[in-house]
Amino acid sequence: MSKKYRTVPKFRSEAEERQFWEAHDTADYFDLSKAQRATFPNLKLSTTAISLRLPQGLLDSIKVAANKRDVPYQSLIKVWLAEKVAAE
Repeated sequence: MSKKYRTVPKFRSEAEERQFWEAHDTADYFDLSKAQRATFPNLKLSTTAISLRLPQGLLDSIKVAANKRDVPYQSLIKVWLAEKVAAE
């Protein structure tokens, strides 16, 4: 016998939808065995410029590390930050 899935309600806002999915399991609403990986080739990641004050010695060390890897130092900082956040 196949599982009966619930109907996803209509949401008035993204916040309401987010709140709903935080409290409900998608497995009750969708057959996840038929899920396929989605790709979004034209999706542009949004970025925000920030100002960050670093001691000159630290910045010099980061630039040396970036130079050894042949990457821009800002890119290396972003990679290191992303790795640290993912590890948390």
